[in-house]
Amino acid sequence: MSERTIVSASERRRPGTRIGVSVTHVFLFASLVIAGLGPILWLAKAAITPTQDTLQQPFALWPNGIDWENLSTAWNDIHIDQYFFNTIVIAAGAWLTQLFIAATAGYALSVLRPKYAPILNALVLATLFIPGIVLLVPLYLTIVNPPLLGDMSLLNTYLAVWLPMGANAFNILLVKRFFDNLPREVFEAAKTDGAGPFRLFWSIVLPMSKPILGVVSVFAIIAAWKDYLWPMLVLPDPAVQPLSVRLPAVQSQTELDVFLAALAIATLIPIAMFLLFQSVFLRSAGLGGAVKG
Repeated sequence: MSERTIVSASERRRPGTRIGVSVTHVFLFASLVIAGLGPILWLAKAAITPTQDTLQQPFALWPNGIDWENLSTAWNDIHIDQYFFNTIVIAAGAWLTQLFIAATAGYALSVLRPKYAPILNALVLATLFIPGIVLLVPLYLTIVNPPLLGDMSLLNTYLAVWLPMGANAFNILLVKRFFDNLPREVFEAAKTDGAGPFRLFWSIVLPMSKPILGVVSVFAIIAAWKDYLWPMLVLPDPAVQPLSVRLPAVQSQTELDVFLAALAIATLIPIAMFLLFQSVFLRSAGLGGAVKG
């Protein structure tokens, strides 16, 4: 049975149709490249372009030469190195907490399935319907005066960012949905061989879940890298703030070319994450097909 498409096989054999389809494909590809890569390429160009050239001829390729000093100035004078390190620490901690909570919670709800699992699943799902801005004040008060810790405050500590990010209902449901599709026969065989809950999770479930864990990793790191409001509230000390908070704060005091160079440096990790995990992410888009046989 032939696959039905907008343009049939007989129409494709016509020279006019082939030319029209080819032109359409080229146009769509060029549009996607311009829309997707255009801003990133322009930022890379502007990062090593003097301010006057960027203002007067924003789309010209270095009319008066390349200014590599922008990168070193942004790195040293604005202390991008320190804020870059802070951002990496925040992103790494958020990644670990989200991955741990999503994997263990998804495992409990999908594989272990206690009697109250449907209630927990409904409660987790219900949190998705609560706007984040509504939780901002009570969450902040909890960070200022956390329960069971007396007068200790978590302000200006990375735990204030890591812990709220770890409780991500979307990631939990995403991982649970993936675990639901794993073959139960493998779990039953492992239990028959004497594998306990921890061994089943570590040796059976996790190795089969690399695609979805890669997707959660991308979501977690990108979300932590670009988050602005919450780190600004719980990390008032500039010495521990990430790039997303410090760059807007220093914009008014920085030359445009140096500021654009700082922005270009800040985009390195998200771009590297995309290049590193793009194959895993695309293979996992359907949340299935990771198990064969």
